[in-house]
Amino acid sequence: MAFSYLLGTDICEGDLLPCYFFYGQETYLARQFVNQLGDTLISPDARAFNMERFDLESHRWAEIIDLARTAPFFFSPWRIVVVEVSEGREDKLTSLEESIIKEYFLSPSQKTILVVIFSGNIKKFHPLVKFFASLPSDSVLLKDLKPLKEGGLSIWIDRKLEGLGKSATPEAKKRLAEIVGNDLQRIDNELEKLVTYVADRRIIDLDDVDQVCDWVRTFVYWELTDCLERADYDQTLVVLSRFFKEGVAAEYILGITANFFRDLMLAKLWLKENRDKKEIFADLRPRVGVMFKDLYARKFKEFFGLVEGFSETDLSRTVDELSNIDVLVKTSDAPAQVLLERFIFAYCSRRNRHREKKSLTWRERG
Repeated sequence: MAFSYLLGTDICEGDLLPCYFFYGQETYLARQFVNQLGDTLISPDARAFNMERFDLESHRWAEIIDLARTAPFFFSPWRIVVVEVSEGREDKLTSLEESIIKEYFLSPSQKTILVVIFSGNIKKFHPLVKFFASLPSDSVLLKDLKPLKEGGLSIWIDRKLEGLGKSATPEAKKRLAEIVGNDLQRIDNELEKLVTYVADRRIIDLDDVDQVCDWVRTFVYWELTDCLERADYDQTLVVLSRFFKEGVAAEYILGITANFFRDLMLAKLWLKENRDKKEIFADLRPRVGVMFKDLYARKFKEFFGLVEGFSETDLSRTVDELSNIDVLVKTSDAPAQVLLERFIFAYCSRRNRHREKKSLTWRERG
């Protein structure tokens, strides 16, 4: 038997329903459930014959239900039929399809389990969700697959590591979420690396996460700060979009952005105290060494161009804006990506207006 996070219990043959309908963004949970079903009900040799997968771009419901009605191959008494649905044209049911599905669930096959995975930002009042919700509750179970947060994510990590004979400290789990976000597929990948890294040690700690996952932090840091230094709006949007698509935590992106502007504030303060620019740059940009001559010169110029181009008032206001975004992200359903994109647009617009004004002043002097 396998423990199912979605069901909150072990998968037992006698307790299974004819259909499970999962909808929402965290489809990894549904696919994990399908794998657990297969491990529990069907031997590896019979998987190719008794576990069937369909998508509605290539197949119709009549074909899928017809297969569900037929007896499985003799390799196993069980058959698992997985239907993948994406939001769009294929998520609509005709009246004939509704009739076929309703008729099937009046007397579903005893040893066949239909798993429907409807991926996307799906709401419970979507017509397809409402239709499956109208079917007999003793035959169909519906689950909204929302991304896991905080406590739920911690429990999921604990369950995953328990199955691998490991555990993690609260600090390690928190740092992993900060770096990777709550995309379960990415977290699963990082946990596999961490389990390999700690070898015989049973507990994964904060240092382990920093060592194994540091490449993610470094990559995000470099790409984002480079775009911010250049105030390149289009490229920053591309980078942000990729980070969110790859599951980098919104809080982590916000943290890097806020620290970027705090560094500018700190540099202004140190310049007032007559500290040397090279010394300031070494403290705030330690990864850019003087041995990288061209890179060092470019980054040095860009950094102090920003420091001198912002007033203390502007920098303070900018940090406050980011703090407000951080609060919204943590306390509401406001979309972090949209809020950050609006912030980046305003920042790049201000920065580029300053550049144009400075360029015009130099031309007038010339």
